[in-house]
Amino acid sequence: MKKIGSLLKSQTHSIDTPFLVSTMVLVIFGLVMVYDASFVQGLKDFNDGYFYIKQQLIWAFLGIISMIFFSRIDYKKLKFLAIPLLIFSFILLLAVFIPGLGVAGGGAHRWLKISRITIQPAEIIKLTGVIYLASVFSKRVRFIPVFTLVSLVTIITAILQKDLGSTLVFVTTATLLYFISGGPLWHFLVILPAGLAGFLALIFTSGYRSKRILAFLDPFSDTQGSTYHISQVLIALGSGGLFGLGLGHSRQKFEYIPEVSTDSIFGIIGEELGFLGASLLLIIFIFVVLRGFKIAANCPDPFGRILSLGLICWLGIQIVVNLSSMTSLLPLTGVPLPFISYGGSALVVNLTAVGILLNISKQTT
Repeated sequence: MKKIGSLLKSQTHSIDTPFLVSTMVLVIFGLVMVYDASFVQGLKDFNDGYFYIKQQLIWAFLGIISMIFFSRIDYKKLKFLAIPLLIFSFILLLAVFIPGLGVAGGGAHRWLKISRITIQPAEIIKLTGVIYLASVFSKRVRFIPVFTLVSLVTIITAILQKDLGSTLVFVTTATLLYFISGGPLWHFLVILPAGLAGFLALIFTSGYRSKRILAFLDPFSDTQGSTYHISQVLIALGSGGLFGLGLGHSRQKFEYIPEVSTDSIFGIIGEELGFLGASLLLIIFIFVVLRGFKIAANCPDPFGRILSLGLICWLGIQIVVNLSSMTSLLPLTGVPLPFISYGGSALVVNLTAVGILLNISKQTT
């Protein structure tokens, strides 16, 4: 009996190894694909084909350090830091509008530049928002906090920053977490029409968003204009066939696909590795999400259970939104593919979430 008790104790205090290994496989694969997809773009932009991969390696290192740190810090401490972290995230969100700090691109204000470091605060609010909601819902499921948070984030990110993709991920995650935590289902009947009305209003009051809807309905209707981006991604996926053109042999990365190493990197994956390679990537993603749900199911603490559910739902929703937009199942939107796309803020925040999940897994039954 002592041996059995000792074994159970050791299992209780060990991390979820399959979850960790599968996540690191995604990170390593992402580094390979960022190098592959960004080489031409690096030569064009900075006369250095290794520019983007060097930046991503630095962010990956920082993300892994953050993952290790949070895997060793008791996740219960985050409950008491939820409000300060959320306030800090809102300060960063608003700081992008400060001249000299905020960086604009394509008519959008989404980035904050501090010295040589550029971050996207919308990625950070996804993490801190989940932590805040978990701290609230672990005591009692209340509608006002989630409604207030969702409204504020929508105003700042969707309307002011013109980042509808991040807004969609955040709102869907918060709404799903509300009902998973025990929110009354009849609220859904009220929220859904209002949410759809607001979503449609954001789309049809913006010219470029309306064009994306039209591009979604017919991706090849204006291949030299509004549907250029999605049509090039679909051409890349189609030319990959079953087995792909081979790693490094993409043709579409030669300045055909916009944002080739960030939001659109899945197009290069499908082109070079084919349907089988893209399917294998999808299987790994599904495995990671399922392991995350298992961590949540085994957590005896209400805060830890809701927090782990929120984190894995957020990552899963972002994966679905990115892959769906790349395959024209959803309108094209600027959401990075977790662990794969180029982008320091997203990678560090994603790995931080993994670290928290690993810490929770150490304290599961």
